[in-house]
Parts: sequence; structure tokens; C-alpha cells
Amino acid sequence: MDLKPYEYRGAGDPTAGPAALGLGLLGVGGWLLTTARPWQKPGSALTLGLGWSASGALLLCGLVLLAKCVRTVHGGADAEAGRSGEPPARPARSAE
Repeated sequence: MDLKPYEYRGAGDPTAGPAALGLGLLGVGGWLLTTARPWQKPGSALTLGLGWSASGALLLCGLVLLAKCVRTVHGGADAEAGRSGEPPARPARSAE
């Protein structure tokens, strides 16, 4: 009888933290973008520009973090082939 209910599979996914941070930045950036609407409440141009700039920066950083995580997760097979130092195998040509 096995006393361990689960087997140890090593550390968790290393992209989980950056992906969660990216989603959080996207959420905060989207919230800030919706609160800095000039048609809802009139404000100064400086406040509007700062709000939109900060929102754009947060949205861009969140998008970059998520894109890096997606490339890391889905580019695993390509990275494995490139790490071996050997060029990718070419398909054999038929003698037609």
C-alpha cells in the first residue's frame, strides 16, 4: 500500500507568477483607463494625459508579461530542439 497520496513532481510552473502579475497589470490598467474618461468628468489636460499614460504603460507591461509567458509555455518544443546544438532534422527526399 502506498502511503504517499501524491507523487512529487518538482517545482510548479515558473511562468505562473509572471502570468498572474501580467493579468493584474492588465486589470489595473483597464480600470485606470475607464476612470480617466474626459466625457464623464471634466478635468485638466495634465491629469488626463497622466492617467492615460499610466494606463497605457500598465496595459503594455501586462501584455508583454503575458506574451513572454505564452511564448515560454508554447515554445517548449522549439526550444528543446535548439538547445541540443544540432540543426533540426530535414525530411528525407524521395528518389523520384
